[in-house]
Amino acid sequence: MKGLITKSTGLWYQVSSEDKKYNARLKGKFKLENKKLTNPIAVGDRVEFELNEQVEDEWVITNIYPRENYVLRESPRKKGYHHIIASNIDQGILIVTLKMPRTSIGFVDRFLISLEAFRIPGIIIFNKSDIYSSKDLSRVDFLKGIYEKVGYRVLITSFNNDPLDNVKSLLLNKISLLSGHSGAGKSTLINRFIPQANQEVQKVSSFAGKGVHTTTFAELFELNKNTKVIDTPGIKELGLAEIENEELSHYFPEMRKYLGKCKFNNCLHDNEPDCAIKERLGKDISAIRYDSYLSTLKNEDNRK
Repeated sequence: MKGLITKSTGLWYQVSSEDKKYNARLKGKFKLENKKLTNPIAVGDRVEFELNEQVEDEWVITNIYPRENYVLRESPRKKGYHHIIASNIDQGILIVTLKMPRTSIGFVDRFLISLEAFRIPGIIIFNKSDIYSSKDLSRVDFLKGIYEKVGYRVLITSFNNDPLDNVKSLLLNKISLLSGHSGAGKSTLINRFIPQANQEVQKVSSFAGKGVHTTTFAELFELNKNTKVIDTPGIKELGLAEIENEELSHYFPEMRKYLGKCKFNNCLHDNEPDCAIKERLGKDISAIRYDSYLSTLKNEDNRK
């Protein structure tokens, strides 16, 4: 039988096939392209599975179809290993909050870089506009201008109070990956559109300003037959995987047209002289985005 992975709980996977759901496990060990993966199967994978004739009501996954794309991060627990957040998606949506909890620009940019690696369209949604001061809203408008200039779609809203028709229109007829920190609003958004999902929502700590993990495993929900949303566990820090320093600038759209125009062919756009990227700073390359580039290049903590 053919199916779609709709939930991953570590050892067991939920497979959706012809409007039915099955719990299945892997048959033996899978090695994919010699990658070191903490999860050989991810939500969004298309698989083949069959009934285990030796064990009653047990299904086993026998084959994984090639992925069109995937979003990858460094494993936070196992050094040298990677974790697939989701696969075969049409777009990635990052839920950003200025406070309760605070999302850093470094985190935003690393998420966008991970999408750019497969040319997956990225969308930024600034949530919790209802709790922002006028100064906060000015900051959001400023950041919105920066990312829209680069080519990203940006929305400003409140999942609790606004009608969200504009958000729903973005989701229709697509498979969307939702990401962001715990407490940013991913589960709230899914509950607004898919009440039967009944995702647990907890308040952000007013003392620490951080969210509590309510989503433990990635899970795919259907708004309708052609519209699917993948909810992911809240991510504290996003470590990039499979991206070398020499290619990092390729994943900043505003830098691409200047690549190859530096004095040195191996220019990393840091301390080198006659760098075409640095010459465009403050013009069509923002200082904020360039700082993110340098921070990522040096593998600094992106939560700052």
